[in-house]
Amino acid sequence: MNEKLKIKLSIADRVYPLTVDPMQEEGLRSASKKIDIMIKQFEENYAVRDKQDVLAMCALQFASQLEQKKIETTEDNQESLERLKKINDLLANYLEK
Repeated sequence: MNEKLKIKLSIADRVYPLTVDPMQEEGLRSASKKIDIMIKQFEENYAVRDKQDVLAMCALQFASQLEQKKIETTEDNQESLERLKKINDLLANYLEK
């Protein structure tokens, strides 16, 4: 039986009660901590007016990291596919001989 957990996460000085699967708890807590660390960095390094600005900057940072990983993964997959095609061609040539 997959029972839900009731947890509370603090993000930007606000508490958010959530009901989650036990498998999600660690990831959510880790994400919450990373967001708070990033908020502190932005507040220390930039002139921000309020938490909304800082949260928008955090969202942009996380989204851009995700998009960059997608781009890199696509490029890696393309390189791997090209290598596999070359290997396949070499094997096909070898087997024809």
